[in-house]
Amino acid sequence: MKKAAKTAITTKQIAEAAGVSVGTVSHVLNGSATVSEKLRKRVEEVIRRLDYQPSQLARGLRGRTTVLLGVIIPDITNPYFPNLVRGVEDIAYKEGFRLVLCNADNNSAKELNYFNDLRSFNPAGILVIPSERSQIGRSAAHKDVQIIFVDRCASWWKGDSVIANNEDGGYQVGRYLAKMGHTSLAAISGPSHIETARDRIMGFRRGLAEAGIRLPARCVQEAQFNTEGGFAAAQQLLSLNPRPTAIFASSDMLAIGALEAVRVRKLRCPDDVSIVGFDDLDFTRLSEPALTTIFQPGYHIGSLACELLLDRVRGASHPPEQKILTTELRIRNSVRALASNKKS
Repeated sequence: MKKAAKTAITTKQIAEAAGVSVGTVSHVLNGSATVSEKLRKRVEEVIRRLDYQPSQLARGLRGRTTVLLGVIIPDITNPYFPNLVRGVEDIAYKEGFRLVLCNADNNSAKELNYFNDLRSFNPAGILVIPSERSQIGRSAAHKDVQIIFVDRCASWWKGDSVIANNEDGGYQVGRYLAKMGHTSLAAISGPSHIETARDRIMGFRRGLAEAGIRLPARCVQEAQFNTEGGFAAAQQLLSLNPRPTAIFASSDMLAIGALEAVRVRKLRCPDDVSIVGFDDLDFTRLSEPALTTIFQPGYHIGSLACELLLDRVRGASHPPEQKILTTELRIRNSVRALASNKKS
């Protein structure tokens, strides 16, 4: 026989058990008016005994914000994003808020659907890592909820954002590879619609240009930020004549795909081809060879974005902030100095 589902406790039942009005229970739950210490303790004891759980859904439907924060990410399988979300969650949980996580698959239509679904529950705010052609924030109707753009920021976005300095990260790679004696270089870019992808390649070009090195258009391949994209793009680049001596992959997932392409061609990294990534994911220290990469502070980006969002939720009215966090080159074993540079 099927066990009956447990019936949700109501504020009316709490009021009856405590011998007070429903209004008094509401005031205790919401802190909306002063209640005598004696009554407050009586109501709280009944709440504990009956194991009452307030309905966030019902609260949202009554037109008040909930303690829910929405987080929309482009790809839950990309190992960079969980660390960022953990930064958000740690701050949210500490401050009494809870997360609803949505995976948009880098699809702007799916992303917008999730955004509208979240709005219907009256969340306290929504953090968005925008897709390639994101529509979030473009409509005046979206102003009914606090929004923070995280990790990526569209050029048209005028609200709050927290990102890494992607352009400077790419610049550090260009300077480093030039210093190591590489002049025949190539790059694997993320999708050109994504500002972070454009910034990383722009910085890379700037670092090379300072050393008098040009990066021809044919030496840049565009791909999705995953290992499959990195593998396919690297195959194209390794077919160039002359073959590049170093490849900048603008994410660690792209770099892992490039390493696999090198192995498939029976080449060796870094002896035949040097590779540099971007993100500094945990597994890059364990790859063979250990990957030289750009560290970007994903956890800090998430925690700072959540703090900024909660400031807005609590009424902060200062002008929009664009916080840009520093990146750092982490040198490991996937880049070799060319013979002409070894004596320098």
